[in-house]
Amino acid sequence: MTTTIIIAICSLLLIAYAFDLTSSRTKIPSVILLLLLGWLVKQVTTLAQVQVPNLNPILPVLGTIGLILIVLEGALELELDKSKIPVIKKSFIVGFFPILILAFFLAGVFQYFGDTAFKNNLINVIPLCVVSSAIAIPSVKNLKAHDKEFIIYESSLSDIIGVLFFNFVALNASISFNSFMEFGLELLVIIIVSFISTATLSYLLSKIDHPIKFGPIILLVILIYAIAKVFHLPSLIFILLLGLFLGNLDKLKQFSWIQRLKPEQLETEVNKFHELVAEATFLIRALFFLLFGYLIESSEILNTDTLSWAVGIVLMIYFIRAIQLKLSKLKLKPLLFVAPRGLITILLFLAIEPEQHIPLMNKSLIIQVIVLTALVMMFGLMNVKQNEQNQQE
Repeated sequence: MTTTIIIAICSLLLIAYAFDLTSSRTKIPSVILLLLLGWLVKQVTTLAQVQVPNLNPILPVLGTIGLILIVLEGALELELDKSKIPVIKKSFIVGFFPILILAFFLAGVFQYFGDTAFKNNLINVIPLCVVSSAIAIPSVKNLKAHDKEFIIYESSLSDIIGVLFFNFVALNASISFNSFMEFGLELLVIIIVSFISTATLSYLLSKIDHPIKFGPIILLVILIYAIAKVFHLPSLIFILLLGLFLGNLDKLKQFSWIQRLKPEQLETEVNKFHELVAEATFLIRALFFLLFGYLIESSEILNTDTLSWAVGIVLMIYFIRAIQLKLSKLKLKPLLFVAPRGLITILLFLAIEPEQHIPLMNKSLIIQVIVLTALVMMFGLMNVKQNEQNQQE
């Protein structure tokens, strides 16, 4: 049985790697193929009557580690200088306002049709409002540099804003002035923790003289994130700041305290660290979506009771996004199409307490919205690529 499991996992991950290699040609997001592959494996194990233990508890663990690595990998690729301020501002605006507008609109609609508490509605719909960096970032690697850069910033910030918004609403019994004061204090604390942790991890990265050092650094990053999360701190901010700092050492050499880290030597180590993070990100992301696909029931995808809701929500997602892109004076193609829901949506949905769940929000609706937004992104990027080829001809 052990050998069979090893063969199955290795085979599935190699197939996932093939999906990743061919996605630039097929234009099919690898997440769609991974979900489909996981679902097919479930059908095979059911037909073969293979006894598989309950894998549901593993999903949030893989998802959390995957989110950390994805945001870290994206942040390591971003360049920070004065010329980037406009794109950061616009990506923040596009990431921030659609979440708020869509969340309050959907919460109001759900309250009208479901007769449930507005706060619970808001908690339930926030997961549907967040752009998934886990799907968006890998899907845009073949776009033009400025479009890719915008999507990395926007999706990473959307994850952070979504988590902050979700925690703020879910963890406060009532929204008051004191709630905002506590929220501001949490932000201040995590920023201080981020600077201290980033300085410490950078020092360790430059000073550890041992064949094994990147693994312990990644474990420390995950540990700091988890401890911060226990205290309800917005720990994704730490991941983003760490990645931005390590990825932009060449811009910080003028500071005397940076010289103590030997930036030239540290840059070499950061490049190796980046490669390891990219490898680990691929493995964890692939395992997460394979497992999620495995746990999907056919009845959940084909649930006609939620399909009309899913289509309506997806239409509203792109309507609000189009308006926001226009107001921000950004081109609609290809940015309009890159608004997938995915890993962060699943994690936030799983984090909703049982007493806060509402009948209208269920696993079927989540799955359908994820699949529909991924399909819109797939066909949208295909169309953009085809138009670019026609223009070149």
